[in-house]
Amino acid sequence: MGFFSTILGFCGFGVGISIGLVAGYFLFIYFQPSDVQDPVLRPLVEQDSETLQRMLPEIPLWVKNPDYDRVDWLNKFIEYMWPYLDKAICKTAKNIAEPIIAEQIPKYKIESVEFEALTLGSLPPTFQGMKVYVTDEKELIMEPCLKWAGNPNVTVAVKAFGLKATVQVTSLFSLSNEDFQLIERVVDMQVFAAPRITLKPLVPTFPCFSKIYVSLMDKPHVDFGLKLIGADLMSIPGLYRFVQELIKDQVAKMYLWPQTLEVPILDPAKAFKRPVGILNVKVVRAMKLKKKDLLGASDPYVKLKLTEEKLPAKKTSVKHKNLNPEWNEEFSIVVKDPQSQALELRVYDWEQIGKHDKMGMNVVPLKELTPDEPKLMTLDLLKNMDLNDVQNEKSRGQLVVELTYKPFKEEELPKGFDEAKTVQKAPDGTPAGGGVLVIIVHEAQDVEGKHHTNPYARILFRGEEKKTKHVKKNRDPRWEEEFSFVLDEPPINERLHVEVVSSSSRMGLLHPKESLGYVDISLSDVVSNKRINEKYHLIDSKNGRIQIELQWKTS
Repeated sequence: MGFFSTILGFCGFGVGISIGLVAGYFLFIYFQPSDVQDPVLRPLVEQDSETLQRMLPEIPLWVKNPDYDRVDWLNKFIEYMWPYLDKAICKTAKNIAEPIIAEQIPKYKIESVEFEALTLGSLPPTFQGMKVYVTDEKELIMEPCLKWAGNPNVTVAVKAFGLKATVQVTSLFSLSNEDFQLIERVVDMQVFAAPRITLKPLVPTFPCFSKIYVSLMDKPHVDFGLKLIGADLMSIPGLYRFVQELIKDQVAKMYLWPQTLEVPILDPAKAFKRPVGILNVKVVRAMKLKKKDLLGASDPYVKLKLTEEKLPAKKTSVKHKNLNPEWNEEFSIVVKDPQSQALELRVYDWEQIGKHDKMGMNVVPLKELTPDEPKLMTLDLLKNMDLNDVQNEKSRGQLVVELTYKPFKEEELPKGFDEAKTVQKAPDGTPAGGGVLVIIVHEAQDVEGKHHTNPYARILFRGEEKKTKHVKKNRDPRWEEEFSFVLDEPPINERLHVEVVSSSSRMGLLHPKESLGYVDISLSDVVSNKRINEKYHLIDSKNGRIQIELQWKTS
């Protein structure tokens, strides 16, 4: 009897399902709703703001807020670079996470935690706009609006008590007799965030900032689905909101402004390359130089500078018609990295017209010098520093120099980049509200007169004239002279007139003086910045330039 009941029940169930499907199909095809109306089409310009926001929820910030800029170029760049950025970001994240995990797992008696796979997927983030702030500090502040709907793939294997659990961003699930594997799937991950990124301090070494500070201006929105054995765990009542609030609260505690994440990029001390010592150079003499002039000997002089420095080279005086010149001239050069810097010495033959001829060169690494011990060196002049160049075997003469490296003591070291460039205060007695204008005339280059070239610099300010010393027969004169003007008020709207003049060294009324060029310098910049040191192109000169340093000292 039970057997027949089972057979009849199964047939009834099959017949009922068949009848239900046929009836549903018939109702779906032949019974359409009659109250459906055609939609009304209206232009977007006729819609109000609320309707537009409801219709287009993803309007970029640069459309809604005029202080946000479009960054389509950045999105295009990220799109092309994403396969490489993905690997670089994941590698960096893995290198940061692994030491932290290794430090924490002993507390929980876990044997190991390893990344079996780590990728952010093929979908890059997009920036909906970016706001940039300008401040008076040495920093750059940016606030991008970041949106990312990604398809990441992260697999983490955890071993404990002889068991292995694997959390993976894939759609796999497996059990094994040897290890226990629990694999979850994260789908449709979305992240909306508005971070504030501050690059500071700005430094003169690539990438031009030493630290990155990141903070969130609002709680981030993180949305994702979590599937386990095909079931969406986020559909459990209350779990989705609980997870959302938990993530927001935890992230907000760590990174919501004014809390910040600090990422060091450069050591500020190395980035600023503070001075660590002084190199005293005495150019003694040169020997057995080769003739460069057709009708005479040579007119040698020496240029010296440190590598990795952009400051102009220092020069000796010119010794005319001399193949064994003696200078005995001393120079002091600031050293910032004695382990990598070297002293470059180049000997030139001075020419009144045309380019100066190279006579030879050599380089002395500073790491070869013993601190505080003078070292007398006789250097062979070479064509270049290529040891394989056969032309270096030719004799070009020798140069004798005495070098002394004097490192600063701890109390003598400048405390920072700003201190190295700080201008000293004006002396006592300076008028209140005024200051001292300091003018340092360093050197000129490529100045040339029609009849003679014996240059000196002439400074004219508020009707007062000051002059440097004369340098005879030199197109690249170096003065290194300082002048001061005590002023009752800042010279904000005034200009400084500097002229390079050549005077004849011979007695006579024909062409006694000749202007080699001039420049008028606005003093508003030096009042604002306290110090400027620049090269200026001389007006009415073909290629002439002059280097002038200006300082504004206040009490």
